[in-house]
Amino acid sequence: MNDRQDSPNDVIQAAGGLVWRHSARGPEVVLIHRPRYDDWSFPKGKMEAGESWMETALREVEEETGIHVVLGDFAGSFSYLVRQRVKVVLFWNMQIGKESPFVANDEVDQLKWLPADQAMGLLQYGFERDLLRAVVQTRWPDADLLD
Repeated sequence: MNDRQDSPNDVIQAAGGLVWRHSARGPEVVLIHRPRYDDWSFPKGKMEAGESWMETALREVEEETGIHVVLGDFAGSFSYLVRQRVKVVLFWNMQIGKESPFVANDEVDQLKWLPADQAMGLLQYGFERDLLRAVVQTRWPDADLLD
């Protein structure tokens, strides 16, 4: 964690990933369920002292999913307000390096691999749906993955 006291003016920095795999259904992305918020989202979390954005993304994805990932290209970013503070979240596309069985915990109790159109229906935040839409349109421009 941070070794200093945060002030209300500090920007909250976080990073995460869109983890992709190929299946018989085509490309699938992983989503996590966070019981604290009762939401479905991409794995992500706050930066720790001394970490880079990419290190944070890799650590958070592995912590929340049990998947050791390989960093790919930059996927995008968004920002929003959390209790009067700006939170900036950067995302990278990622591939599976080594997958361990998912173990539910207090922070993440479920994990799902879904095609993009089903993930779009489960994601609860517009900025994450926008990010997924942009990535799909960039990576698979001729595919009809968002029906």
